[in-house]
Amino acid sequence: MSEEIVGDARPIGVFDSGLGGLTVARAIAETLPHESIYYFGDTERCPYGTRSVSEVRKFAVEAGRWLERANVKIIVIACNTATAAALTTLQQLLSVPVIGVIAPGARAAINSTRTRKVGVLATNLTVRSGAYTRAIQGRDAGVDVYSCPASSFVDIVERELATGAHLQERWLEGKDVFDTPKIRAEVAETVRPLAPEGIDTVVLGCTHFPLLANPIRRALGPGVRVVSSAEETTRELADILTRREQLAPDMVVPEHRFATTSENIAEFAAAGSFIFGQPLRSIERVDISELELLG
Repeated sequence: MSEEIVGDARPIGVFDSGLGGLTVARAIAETLPHESIYYFGDTERCPYGTRSVSEVRKFAVEAGRWLERANVKIIVIACNTATAAALTTLQQLLSVPVIGVIAPGARAAINSTRTRKVGVLATNLTVRSGAYTRAIQGRDAGVDVYSCPASSFVDIVERELATGAHLQERWLEGKDVFDTPKIRAEVAETVRPLAPEGIDTVVLGCTHFPLLANPIRRALGPGVRVVSSAEETTRELADILTRREQLAPDMVVPEHRFATTSENIAEFAAAGSFIFGQPLRSIERVDISELELLG
């Protein structure tokens, strides 16, 4: 009698307002190499960070239901703005578990800080929501949190990603395409309000922001640790799948699929491959009208 194989080979659903969430998808692929990923990037309606809470919640519900219909076993909201606006809503609406990136990022910040002074760089909506302050102080009420709106960082990243195929060549040559004098100046001006607060840790409260980690480090100085939620989110994801006995069996060859609302599939493929660290071999376009039927 053959031994029963325990596990679940269904894909992990991941969604973001655009390409930034591929930083989280990459961490998942590297840490859980047998897991398949189904990634949805709402690039046509990006950025989310300057929109209203109700609008972002509507978009998140559409994305969540779309992935649920694709038979994923769990959904990761790889977007801080959508996590702040819609995590609870999606957990109540959907039949599969849903996790966000804010709670893991908050835990990582608390574990990192020694002075108990933490900065948060996030989109305008995430800052206004107070989600990081609640998440951090809910775990350690003695930590002071200083939030700094940085929605312009999304524009910087999207602007550079839109330049296309040259990204891979310059990256392979060892050049950080996001660490230029122009970008360093823009980043330094944005993070200036954090300088007098005495922070020793800053949370990158948007999945686009890890791509600007080097300019951010330069601007804040060597005494400030930069925390991204991608690795901490992946640890939480692995823990949930382990406890639920839903890790993919070791013999499974992962199959990664990608979807975007953008009409420019070639641009999505070039920029996405750069962030994900491997070619995006299966990409489909999802029409916004199709999503709106799911809202």
